[in-house]
Amino acid sequence: MNGKFIFLLAAPLLFAGCASEKGGDVYSRDQVQQVQHFKVGTVESVHKVRIEGTQSQVGTTAGAIVGGIAGSGASGGKTGQVAAVLGAVVGGMAGAAAEEGYTREDGNEYSIKLEDGSYISVVQAVSKDIDIKAGDKVRIIENDGVTRVVPF
Repeated sequence: MNGKFIFLLAAPLLFAGCASEKGGDVYSRDQVQQVQHFKVGTVESVHKVRIEGTQSQVGTTAGAIVGGIAGSGASGGKTGQVAAVLGAVVGGMAGAAAEEGYTREDGNEYSIKLEDGSYISVVQAVSKDIDIKAGDKVRIIENDGVTRVVPF
């Protein structure tokens, strides 16, 4: 029972590794020390959006392991084996749902009028350090398919 309890306590740590931020102030290691091109524009409007969470195999796997262990403790023999399989299936589904919910983020969709008169829209996660409102002048930074909006 002690090993099961420790594993159940460790499961949230597995989910913590799934979390990622997609805000304008977050750079991946691959983007560091790379030339990034930017355009300048003015924010026309800001709309709140929801960014769905990740759906990797981490949540499913962790849930299946925890569910299988919990189910196997239900009984011995064939009944315990069936309970372990059912626990793994249900745990996997619960783990996948937990991962998606845990990694879901609030975001903003920025509608921006560029200096050349064209319009673009960029969605990024809300950042506690960056507050961009309609009327703000911004830089739209682009690098390898990643676009971010930051104050100018």
